[in-house]
Amino acid sequence: MHFFIFGDKDATIYSGGTTSSRNTGADEILEINKSVAQNGSVQNVSRVLIQFDYTDISASVQSGKIPSTAKYYLNLYDASSEELSRTQNLFAYMVSGSEWTEGDGKLDDDPVTTNGVSYQYRNQDETTPWVTGSVLTDGGSWFTGSLHSSQYEVSSSVTLTKATRDVRLDVTDLVNNHIYSSSVYPNRGFILKRQSITPTDRTFKFNSGSDSTNDESDSTRLGNLKFFSTETHTIYPPKLEVMWDDSSWNTGSASSPLTKLSSTDLERLKVYFKNLKEEYKEDSVVKFRVAGRELYPTTTFATTPAELDVKVLPSASAFYSVRDADTEEVIIPFGTGSKISCDTSGNYFNLMMNGLQAERNYRFCIKVISGSNTTDEQINFYDDDYEFRVVR
Repeated sequence: MHFFIFGDKDATIYSGGTTSSRNTGADEILEINKSVAQNGSVQNVSRVLIQFDYTDISASVQSGKIPSTAKYYLNLYDASSEELSRTQNLFAYMVSGSEWTEGDGKLDDDPVTTNGVSYQYRNQDETTPWVTGSVLTDGGSWFTGSLHSSQYEVSSSVTLTKATRDVRLDVTDLVNNHIYSSSVYPNRGFILKRQSITPTDRTFKFNSGSDSTNDESDSTRLGNLKFFSTETHTIYPPKLEVMWDDSSWNTGSASSPLTKLSSTDLERLKVYFKNLKEEYKEDSVVKFRVAGRELYPTTTFATTPAELDVKVLPSASAFYSVRDADTEEVIIPFGTGSKISCDTSGNYFNLMMNGLQAERNYRFCIKVISGSNTTDEQINFYDDDYEFRVVR
């Protein structure tokens, strides 16, 4: 299963001169950048703050709907990043301290808007500076290390290459800290920043926001990472993806089990949806029925036509994906969270529509693996215009 929630608030914070109190909470672009002068001195560094409302996730965790083994991914979508270096590291930490205010400023505002979070202040009207313990700091405050070795990690990172555009960052440990240890790690969102050294100190502490790492303080030009913000008018706002394996397998009783497709059947297979509609409401949860039969069934004498003899796909070897029908971008990839299940009526999978943007068209693709982990392994894809639309 894949479940998505969209960002609740975000902003870019900029160091350097007059920009250190600038608010960009209403800007459509999030920016992680470092401005380097010709003499090699760093003129400006920017970091990103982003927060998600866990209300629905927490309720689903408490009810058991989302298991403790679920994975969480922060998805950011490229907004024309510029002059990226061959490789660089992007880190996410949990913001510490009190709440921060998103604000309503933009980068190009003249005069500068200071009402909201900035590199110097976490709240509006420039009255609440960033504080680490009892020390005033700039650039945010965040947790590093952990309480003891059995706790979840408090940072996450991804290595970006020059070709990297969209980012899918595993923030499972960070979200688990927010959910399961909220008294210690209250949800204040994430701070995203460049960093060149992986943190190894597991001592529980706050990190000084002004304590820049080499990637932020040296003269190396890494380019300008740009992502769409929650304010974007595109289809690419930041989102938090929750993924877990909700598959189950039951082919019926021993006396009347469902027929399984053989490897020969899979070579000439017709896959279709029994109940695919043209439209679905954005707040619905739908059980899709998938069926497979031989494309050219062998002629036999029987009371039921062979073409109506529906067989089940291989256990743990059938998956679905969801693509945007217009852009061809993958929304839900093939993997652990998109396994096709089986009950006594045949194959199926469940899909939450609220993670898909309304008033857009989407398309399913089915993947079936036969002969898994053998020399005869074959992977077949079935993409036969299984299209639908999500509406408000």
